[in-house]
Amino acid sequence: MARGHLRFQLFGGKLRGGWHLVRSGARGRQPEWLLFKARDAYAAPLEADDLLDAAPPGRGPAAGTRPRPVPVRGRRLLAAAAKLPGARRTRAEPAFHAPQLATLVEAVPDGDGWLHEAKWDGYRLIAQLARDRVRLWSRNALEWTQRLPAIVQALQALDVVAVLDGELVAGAGRQQDFGLLQASLSGERAAPLSYVLFDILQLGDIDVRGCRQDDRKALLATLLESASPPLVYSSHVADGQRALAMAVERGLEGIISKRAAAAYRSGRGDHWRKVKHLMSDEFVVVGFTAPKGSRSGLGALLLATPVGRRGWRYAGRVGSGFNQYTLDALVRRLSPLARDTPVPAITAGAVGPCRVQWVKPVMVVEVFHHGTGNHGLLRQASFKTIRADRNVAELRAAAPVPVPEEHSMPDHMPGSSAAATDVALTSPSRVVYPDAGIRKQEVFAYYRDMLPWLLPEVVGRPVSVVRCPQGTQRPCFFQKHLPPGTGHVGTVPIEEEGGTRADYIVVRDAAGLLELVQFNALEFHPWGARADAPDLADRIVFDLDPGPGVAWARVVAAARQVRDHLRELGLESFVRTSGGKGLHVVVPLRPACEWSQVKAFARAFAEAMATADPLAYVATASKRQRKGRIFIDYLRNGRGATSVASFSLRARPGAPVAMPLRWEELGRVRRADAYDIASAPRRMKRMKQHPWGDIDRIRQDLAPIAARLAGRNPRRPDS
Repeated sequence: MARGHLRFQLFGGKLRGGWHLVRSGARGRQPEWLLFKARDAYAAPLEADDLLDAAPPGRGPAAGTRPRPVPVRGRRLLAAAAKLPGARRTRAEPAFHAPQLATLVEAVPDGDGWLHEAKWDGYRLIAQLARDRVRLWSRNALEWTQRLPAIVQALQALDVVAVLDGELVAGAGRQQDFGLLQASLSGERAAPLSYVLFDILQLGDIDVRGCRQDDRKALLATLLESASPPLVYSSHVADGQRALAMAVERGLEGIISKRAAAAYRSGRGDHWRKVKHLMSDEFVVVGFTAPKGSRSGLGALLLATPVGRRGWRYAGRVGSGFNQYTLDALVRRLSPLARDTPVPAITAGAVGPCRVQWVKPVMVVEVFHHGTGNHGLLRQASFKTIRADRNVAELRAAAPVPVPEEHSMPDHMPGSSAAATDVALTSPSRVVYPDAGIRKQEVFAYYRDMLPWLLPEVVGRPVSVVRCPQGTQRPCFFQKHLPPGTGHVGTVPIEEEGGTRADYIVVRDAAGLLELVQFNALEFHPWGARADAPDLADRIVFDLDPGPGVAWARVVAAARQVRDHLRELGLESFVRTSGGKGLHVVVPLRPACEWSQVKAFARAFAEAMATADPLAYVATASKRQRKGRIFIDYLRNGRGATSVASFSLRARPGAPVAMPLRWEELGRVRRADAYDIASAPRRMKRMKQHPWGDIDRIRQDLAPIAARLAGRNPRRPDS
């Protein structure tokens, strides 16, 4: 004021946005002041006197006046809408409809039946365009009409009766623009806002929610042909991978993939899928820490996720991504929620030694992060926004569902305690095998049902897993050390080459195995040794891997030949399909044997078969030599090497299973991936015992056999 210039914001029904009050230079007994509007999103071509009679935003003609006739263009649109398959007449006036929501998936859906759009980073709005009024609604039915006069004015200019669906964004609708959107809505900044429209639910007296997605988009595009900013049509492309690449390049959060033939259905479903390139999730604020250094307000938010009907799980803290405006807003909203104690199941010890102000679990925030680390806490979390359009009840309804108690383990199985039912499954609808449409829920159910057969294969052994967080058609990775955030999976310290020690994964019970599945493990690859004796092998595995041009019958014959040669040496063996291309012949050892002796024997055996029939077999991994031959892979018999477990799924098309067989069954099996996620459980339900019978009770000592062979063939020691 002293300088003669006051900037301020108004939030009234008629006067909104930024204003300037400037002292004039005219001399007089009293200073003269000039009031004028800032050039922002709320500026309009009106004189001051016009505002006295102007109707509040959203209001149309006064009650009792005759509505304008539908323009010719509008009549043509109505006729086109009425002809769409699935369209129906309705007497209902345009009203709020709960929006259709997308399910988060990790992979872009394949095929031609999808439309791929940008995922805009803003606020979802449903627009209700009636003859006498335009109204705007948030996704949870809060009215936003008065907050967005420029959007309302643009929608009125369409001169139609309709219900539209879209996203309110600032700037380019990118992640970094979300703060600008919030600042604009609060009046802190004056940025132009856009209403990006991507669906139409009703036009005139025609309800088009039952029409195809692509038909609705075409109708919407026609409606918006003559529209001008701030109304924007959200275009789409058919190539999902290209759409995601473009979204990443432009700084957008990701894409939304919509099934082209699907109708509009309120609520979350599978016909809309969202793919994010940067992970974000919603959490409930349960407290905050004191600020440090020059920061004011607060230091970090303490976050939790709902568990069950009333429980909570501490998720970690977020202390970055704030600006001064958000810090002030958070303190202003959180201060009235203060409480003396944390919410149930969260202790002061969980957050470490710091000054904490606990709050009632009311506020929902969205946070960027890079997964979870130790104890399931967020890694590299960064604050995104306060989700005023979300509440705790919605988050609790979408919380992970524990494994139902009716699927708890039989008493005789490892881990038959109730701990197995504590494993929570998240993202159950995520597509894991896109080629077969198999979801994470089905993978989890498979492993839960196969626990009686699979657990004896892996319990108590160091095990590596193949994890596919984005499904089998995206990169998977082989992991032998413990994933961060697990609570039921065990570890064993093992000395590695070079003398260093590392913790290897050990499955000790059903809960540990199911938790690895929850962490996107598809394949289980145990050592041929126990965790309590990692230097002693109790199994030998020969992997018969056919090269190009090798018929399946030759692989079967090779397995039988390996069996026969082993019998000549006094060793019994067992066979399984690999779930890939070949067969595994497994030799149990009791007592266990030194790894060096086991590998030397396996190598000598493989090389002997390759020498005896060089046109049929090869004992080296060289792909150049494997054409038309079967590679007898003995390399799985070294310390630290693994082979896939019986009953494990494979990360291959069709979700095949590595299936143990009786030798007499082998001739009836037609390929290595003959059993899959559906047929394997049916097979084991029919069987009264394990196909390998009492494999673990067989006593056969390799040491005297290896010594006898070494004396017969004095080959150089294995390196």
